[in-house]
Amino acid sequence: MNQTLENTKWIETIIQDYVDTSPENTLGNENNDKAFSRPLVGFSNGDDPLYEEFKSHVGSFCLTPWELFAVSYREFSVKPKDLSVISWILPHTKPTKKENRKEKYYPSERWARARVFGENFNDRLRKHLVENLNYRGYSAVAPLLTPQFIMRISPKYGYSSTWSERHAAYASGLGTFGLCDGLITPAGKAMRVGSVIAQIRLSPTTRPYSNHNEYCLFFAHGICGKCISRCPVKAITKNGKDKDRCYKHLIPDTQDYVTSHYGFNGHACGLCQTGVPCESKIPKKNDGL
Repeated sequence: MNQTLENTKWIETIIQDYVDTSPENTLGNENNDKAFSRPLVGFSNGDDPLYEEFKSHVGSFCLTPWELFAVSYREFSVKPKDLSVISWILPHTKPTKKENRKEKYYPSERWARARVFGENFNDRLRKHLVENLNYRGYSAVAPLLTPQFIMRISPKYGYSSTWSERHAAYASGLGTFGLCDGLITPAGKAMRVGSVIAQIRLSPTTRPYSNHNEYCLFFAHGICGKCISRCPVKAITKNGKDKDRCYKHLIPDTQDYVTSHYGFNGHACGLCQTGVPCESKIPKKNDGL
């Protein structure tokens, strides 16, 4: 086995083992239930042309892997081709999806916990991977944990950020976008995403799609659109997602609800990610009829 492939397998194992065995993978509830099931892992090259395309589409503030890495390490001599993006999908568990599937306006408690305590675990996974890479002598950075990660407004897409975990996952062969902007993966759309950029050569994951909306039944076949009726505030239409309307539902509406009903601080929704054909898989045409 060559070094590149060996490193790729090593990183996959680090991520999968941590999700499978870490006690920090928890909803923080009385039963200490797991927040996420077994993850998916993908890779892309730091010089993949898609990252420059994201910048041209979203806005100049959108950072490439090289820009994030170079600024973080103050190391501007590194070449984009020497970097790799490591991306992962953390699928919600079956009980969490089942519970949220029943909701009509506010998130279920399990879903809210997965959004709050689960994302805390996702941050720990980011740090865990960076630490393991550093220990082996590889420089690495988790974009969402850097000062460079901030929210911005895209002239074309509205609420955006300097780094998108979902776009990194798309570049890394893990899924395509749906009508509600969620990423449809082999484990479905009910999930969370993470990534790390490292100065290491890895085998990029083949992208089994040619279009960024390929897995969405609405875009691919003109059918389904079930996420439209699932949205409690009508933020999703056949024209796409109204990010402003969605955000106003999250904060303060769901935030107040989570605090008053579940007893912890945080916001969540996820109704458009559950109760839809793409909840737990890449849907087939008949699923949307």
